[in-house]
Amino acid sequence: MGGWWKVLGIVLVIWAGVAVVPVQAADLDPYVVRYLRVTEAIELPMTGDRSQSFSPVQLSEGKRLFEGSCKNCHLGGATLPDPTAPLSLDALRGATPPRDTIAQLVAFMRQPMTYDGTEESVWCRQVPDTWMSQAQVENLAAFILRAAEKAPGWGTADF
Repeated sequence: MGGWWKVLGIVLVIWAGVAVVPVQAADLDPYVVRYLRVTEAIELPMTGDRSQSFSPVQLSEGKRLFEGSCKNCHLGGATLPDPTAPLSLDALRGATPPRDTIAQLVAFMRQPMTYDGTEESVWCRQVPDTWMSQAQVENLAAFILRAAEKAPGWGTADF
């Protein structure tokens, strides 16, 4: 009978260990941890003079939104309809107006304009608040900006 109790004790220890794993761990995308190097909240520029904190879970949600809505045209941060305007940090900074903060990138997604800012873009679809909430579109923008900062080959011909 002693062996039975030992097995039961081991099972209970394993079960208890699984029970205390945070639910959020299941929501983390391995790409966010490995390539974007995010394991805890990071600060990203919200506007020119203000930053905002984004958690690994928020960046993982942003990646899921990117994969579901943007990847067909922006695989690896490239812009297939217009290869001269990728999602690299330099290209985002060089747009008119610049798109290198969360607020500016969200504004672009809500009302897409050409790279030089002179007219509405016919290549990039508009993301109204009826499609993605403000929090969702900010998480999407956060994923794009962090990928532009850290992901190897993001927004280059070498992705």
